[in-house]
Amino acid sequence: MKFLAVILVAAAVFGICYLVDKGFTGLFRSAPQHKSGLAVRLSKRYGSVGLLLVVLGLAAIFAGINSKDGWILPAGGGILIAVGIGLVVHYMSFGVFYDADGFILSRFGKPDVTYAYKDISAQQLYNNQGHLLIELYLTDGNTLQLQNTMPGAYAFLDHAFAAWCSQTGRRQEDCKFYDPANSCWFPPVED
Repeated sequence: MKFLAVILVAAAVFGICYLVDKGFTGLFRSAPQHKSGLAVRLSKRYGSVGLLLVVLGLAAIFAGINSKDGWILPAGGGILIAVGIGLVVHYMSFGVFYDADGFILSRFGKPDVTYAYKDISAQQLYNNQGHLLIELYLTDGNTLQLQNTMPGAYAFLDHAFAAWCSQTGRRQEDCKFYDPANSCWFPPVED
């Protein structure tokens, strides 16, 4: 019986995460790039783990209310809720949405910014124990960090390079730095 209850709670958490994501997307993302269906998003586990932490935090608070141990369970539950909400908000707010003309960079606490592909000026590659971080430098001084584990990251980089060549009047053959097998799409950052 307890096993069935755990499965039902897990299904409810994942279902709520899915519904919140769809509702958030429908309300706040109406640009053509948002509707193209092409995007780089964080892994869904950010949102799922966030919702799970909120549920565990609530359970800890309710268990601690009747406990004679005092404030430990409610305080720990509050921390779990805060971390869970942070993960959910981070998951729902970050995204790179693109189409043939450009891309929109969405981040928490900052307005969405639309870029043309020609606004990409350089690339820096970081490797941390097999996980790659590809940082794109933009002409306005902002950067865009993409992890190799993000769904759609490599498709975006391939598309961005082709559109960058078209918008800047370059040919792929002239770009000596271009080597997608080694995660290099754009010119390296100059020291």
